[in-house]
Formats: sequence, structure tokens, C-alpha cells
Amino acid sequence: MNQSFLTNFISLLIIAVGYVSPFYPETLKAIGFFAFSGAITNWLAIHMLFEKVPFLYGSGIIPARFEEFKASIKALMMQQFFTVENIEQFIETEEQQGGRILNLQPLLSAVDYDKVYEGLVSSIMASSFGGMLLMMGGEEALLPLKQPFTEKMQHTLSEMVESERFKHALQQGLNAHKIGEDLTGKIEMVIDRRLSELTPQLVKEMVQSIIKQHLGWLVVWGGVFGGVLGAVFGFA
Repeated sequence: MNQSFLTNFISLLIIAVGYVSPFYPETLKAIGFFAFSGAITNWLAIHMLFEKVPFLYGSGIIPARFEEFKASIKALMMQQFFTVENIEQFIETEEQQGGRILNLQPLLSAVDYDKVYEGLVSSIMASSFGGMLLMMGGEEALLPLKQPFTEKMQHTLSEMVESERFKHALQQGLNAHKIGEDLTGKIEMVIDRRLSELTPQLVKEMVQSIIKQHLGWLVVWGGVFGGVLGAVFGFA
């Protein structure tokens, strides 16, 4: 039993009581009729927001203007939330705090240190030291150096990317404004794609689910104020 039905039911009940009551029948009927007219008028107005009523111009305004609703939703998202300035500020804040944008540890973990070592060995063998190493066992003579070299390389690179000098240089190279523009364009594409899937029925259901409970109180207050006016009219 929703608010609208309950208000209309009480109004009709007051009208019925007015026809059988020996006390103030006309006043009771006036209260009931005024309350019912206020409630039913507001209910019809709410109904006309969402449904097309034959011969009533302006009814079904929300489904009829769903394209404007979609445009308004997009404008709200892009102009209030996903602006270039907001994204740029977010990126700069993350950079200053050494956040995820400058987290290079996953990149260091992906480095193939075996290939780095192999490249070093190839360079040594191709140099003037190559002949000397051949007399000492060639590349096999360098194998004991592989593990210490790999560990030292990992440690050196980690220290380098964690240094303030490196972070500052990387921040200078990052163009937060350009990144913000790119992200804004991608976000706008996602919003456009999602909005293109909306139909008049979906837009109507979205709006209706948000304000349905609050609109029900319009019917209640229409009945209340109508009943008050009826009481004034009845006692006048």
C-alpha cells in the first residue's frame, strides 16, 4: 500500500462518512472532495511525467526528452568530475606523493638480467680482453661473476629509480596536461558508449527509481492541503 493509494483511500473514506454522518455532513464531504481532488491531481501530474496520456499535451515528458537527459548526464560527468584540470591535479598529486604513477618496481622486476649479463660478456669477448680470456677458459671463466653481477645490477637500478634526482627528472618528462587530455577523451568515449545503450524506458526507470518515493509525498501533501481548504470552505 503506497502513499498515493493510502491518501486517495482516506479521502474517499471521508467522503463516504460525510454521506452517512449526522454531524457536519457537508463539511466532511467538502474535506473529502477537496482532499481527493488535491491528491488525485498531484498523482496525475506525477503519472504524466513518466507516461504518455492521450489528449494531454506535455505528458510523458521524461521518455520524450530522454536524449536531453542523456546529454545532461554526460555534461554533468564531464564538466563536474572528469575535467582535464581535475585529472591533471590528480596526476600531479600522485607524482608529488611518489604514488602509483611513479612506481617503477614492476618494470625493474620485468628486466631480463640474464640477457644483460650475456650482452656484457659478448662485449668483453669482442674487446681486446677477449683474447686474454680465451687463454683463461673463455666465457666459462666469467660464470662465477654472473650471480654477483645480477644482484649488483638489481640493487643499483633500484637505488637509481628511488633517488629524488631520478624522480624529479621523470616528473619533468611526464606531461600531466597531455595525459589529462588523453584520459578525458577516453572517459568521454566510454560515457558516450554507455549512454548510447540507454533507451527511453531505461531513462524513465532510472529517474523514477530515484524520485519515486519523494514524489509520493506530493500526493500526500496535495490531499492534506486539499482537506484543509475543504475544511475552511465547509466552515465558512
